[in-house]
Amino acid sequence: MRAIRLPAFAKINLCLDILGRRPDGYHELRTIFQTISLHDTLRFLPAREPAIKLVIQGNAVLAREPVERNLVYRAVAALRRDQKIRSGVHIDLKKRIPAGRGLGGGSSDAAAALTGYARFLGREIGRDIPTARLMEIAATLGADVPFFLFGGRALGVSRGDEVYPLPDIALQTLLVVSPRNITVPTDDAFRWMSKRLTKLRSPSKLWRFCALCWSPQESGLSNDFEAAVFERYPRLGAIKRTLLRRGAAEAALAGSGSAVFGIFRNPVHARRAAQWFPKDQTFVCETLSRERYRRAMGLRG
Repeated sequence: MRAIRLPAFAKINLCLDILGRRPDGYHELRTIFQTISLHDTLRFLPAREPAIKLVIQGNAVLAREPVERNLVYRAVAALRRDQKIRSGVHIDLKKRIPAGRGLGGGSSDAAAALTGYARFLGREIGRDIPTARLMEIAATLGADVPFFLFGGRALGVSRGDEVYPLPDIALQTLLVVSPRNITVPTDDAFRWMSKRLTKLRSPSKLWRFCALCWSPQESGLSNDFEAAVFERYPRLGAIKRTLLRRGAAEAALAGSGSAVFGIFRNPVHARRAAQWFPKDQTFVCETLSRERYRRAMGLRG
């Protein structure tokens, strides 16, 4: 077995509609995912011991937690069981995507662990490991994990785990602002949103969402979490307003937060805007097409 190294890209939600609570207790979502170039890095190496060894760098909190709880460990363990593998593997995870910011870092790490470990074993997805089976494993790890087996731009429905590829948009420059000392637990964000779901939705919003799905020329960010999250964390709303004042064509909350991103004309404008957030973590990055994403992940087809 040879060493394998691959990125685990972050995501944003171009649109995120929350339709209501389902009978199973989860929320029904309708969202448009988009991968971006900000990424973690995973490396797979042969190990002498017949076990999974995971070493985490770049996030002290994750590094202190039991490795068995980490999504990378759980993803590899699940695929190991499915493929009846007994040999060991050493995994280095270098974190760059900030945790608890709505950027999907943990879910992306899990998906990269599945695809990377399959490559490490010398098994091709679609031939040696059925794609449908890999999707099933991904869905058990988290609602966003299946999306990261596609990448690019995609429609997510149900809990967000039912994914349909969409036409790519033109490359966009982004500035992602990860606010200092603010994290938004996803469960809390959904609970805050639940109090607002009794309001009737405008039919025009549904038609606009459909237009956004099928026309790469359409624009207009929206996120149903914003009102509830901004009410509890006014600074996040202030970050969005600053991005717009400093040249962003559009701006929105990333997932359930707490990161906020803006779309800029080019990297120079984005870097200038980043100077207005000296106490926060900022990332100038760009959107990724599906082809570029799959090539970076070593996926075929």
